[in-house]
Amino acid sequence: MFPTVREVLDLVPVRNGAPRLVAGNAGLDRPVRWVHIAEVPDIATLLGGGELVLTTGIGLPADDAGLREFIGTLADVGASGLAVELGRRYLTGVPRVMAAAAERRGLPLIELRRGTPFVRITEAVHALIVDAQLTELRATEEIHQRFTDLSVEGAEPAEVLRQAAELAGCPMVLENLSRQVLAYDPAGENAELLLDGWERHSRQIRPAGRTAYDPDSGWLVTTVGARGQDWGRLLLRWPATESTPPTRLTILIERAASTLALGRLIRRDAEGLERQIHRTLLTALIDHTRPVDEVALRAKALGVVLDRRHLVGVVVRHRADEPAGDPGALDDEATPARRGTRRDTDAEGPQAGPARLRDLAEAVSQAVRDAKLTALTSPLDDQAVGALLALPDPAAEEKALSAFATALRRVRLDAAPAVRPVDAPDRSVAPDRSGASGPGGAGGRSAGNGRSGASGGRAVASGNGRPVDAPARAAIVVAAGSGVSSLREARRSLIEARQVAEAARRDPRDLSCYRLPHVGLAGLLHLLRDEPRLQTFVERELGPLLAHDARHPREQLLGTLRAYLEQGRNKSAAASAAHLSRPAFYERLARIGRILDADLDSVDRCLSLHVALLALDAIRTP
Repeated sequence: MFPTVREVLDLVPVRNGAPRLVAGNAGLDRPVRWVHIAEVPDIATLLGGGELVLTTGIGLPADDAGLREFIGTLADVGASGLAVELGRRYLTGVPRVMAAAAERRGLPLIELRRGTPFVRITEAVHALIVDAQLTELRATEEIHQRFTDLSVEGAEPAEVLRQAAELAGCPMVLENLSRQVLAYDPAGENAELLLDGWERHSRQIRPAGRTAYDPDSGWLVTTVGARGQDWGRLLLRWPATESTPPTRLTILIERAASTLALGRLIRRDAEGLERQIHRTLLTALIDHTRPVDEVALRAKALGVVLDRRHLVGVVVRHRADEPAGDPGALDDEATPARRGTRRDTDAEGPQAGPARLRDLAEAVSQAVRDAKLTALTSPLDDQAVGALLALPDPAAEEKALSAFATALRRVRLDAAPAVRPVDAPDRSVAPDRSGASGPGGAGGRSAGNGRSGASGGRAVASGNGRPVDAPARAAIVVAAGSGVSSLREARRSLIEARQVAEAARRDPRDLSCYRLPHVGLAGLLHLLRDEPRLQTFVERELGPLLAHDARHPREQLLGTLRAYLEQGRNKSAAASAAHLSRPAFYERLARIGRILDADLDSVDRCLSLHVALLALDAIRTP
């Protein structure tokens, strides 16, 4: 904003005074904030720093010590320079001791060898300062107008960065709190060099405040967030060899950060309203709280056509219930808010459940969009998220479910940075993992967090980044009900999908999508585990044996019966599986028969006992 001492020396009124730099060449690029005329030796007490002092020297000390002190006080207060007009006090030049002191302190000392009105110099410099301030004001006004327009338009982060970099003429990077690049614009520079080793480099950038310049790294940084929740940083590279960034760049980066934060809130609120409508419609279908025709009409207004469509209910839920500690501990494919922005700090306590469900709902919605499907999506309860897919014909059912499951797995894998090197930016659009669309848009660039992978494949790293040798089951279950041709039957498909998802939680397989035939008898018993009649059946069939094992903890006969039934009543194989000799195993079977008053050679009796065992497992499994 302010002219430098060097620029002041080029002004016509100054050149008319035949200026000559005597000392302090290193300080010629100091900004001149004001021009002050002084003829007293203690002028430093009246200065605030950044002034160019003009004097004829008539009031300066006569002794060398006084001159040194005069120069020292000017340097200490931060004066930009000292110009001395020759002819009144000093005829041929300033004293050598004054020049030596100025050189030592790096203070520009100028001789004006011809008389010139000081008022002309002050007018010229002040006009330059005012012009610079007006230019800065116009630039600031353009910044405010530009970012106001971007906020109103709901511009994507990449577009915000593109226009910010265009205004600044400097590279800009938007990162999340994990130092992962969300969007960037190199402003004409090499993008690969800009992002090479970004996470390591970013952690070395440590500004002193919420918005501050780090001269060691040459980056101007501001925090991005709103409502007390910071989710990233916006960085602008300003060469460390230059002076500190001008005020307009600080204004620019703060306005850009505000636009990014506001856009995120707007998208989150808009998406939240849409999800509320989705939830209302799905709840109405399940609970019969609204006429089906009204649901169809409101869904159509929302862009989801349900009439004359093949409808398939889908339910997605976590295999494990919410853990007591870190909500991400049992979830190898951490959801976006956990691995990305950490939107809910540690997300423990009462906030963990809603946050985990919200993240799952966001992932399901994103997967529907990625798979190019039409659906109503919403949480159904505290654990599950439902989707009612509207397909053009029944033949598309399997293909659509496969595409959805694949997209969901990809969305959740995209959120796990543990195996993805941040150093290799991806130019594709990366979804934002906190409820808003991610960086992307015309003219912008974004760095995704994606990594390749497929369900059921060999895992390359665990949640802590260590390699593992065996594939792990997916942390979520995707289940689908039977397809129906009428919206009036959609409730049956959704309820079936929810029951299948619940039953499949303990299934040892890792299927991309579970259907009713996959859950089998164990799944059915798991669904009925709270049914009193099933519990009564278990007690009737196995009660005496369970009581015996409770009285004799060292002799657990239930395990012997389990081995016998699981080996298809093959006594030799069962004895081997139970690690017992055949005589000992035969003796145990005989005791079990007496305790249960059961013929263990009877197919029907053994079938009943086996069902009771499976039901007992379902009851004991939360």
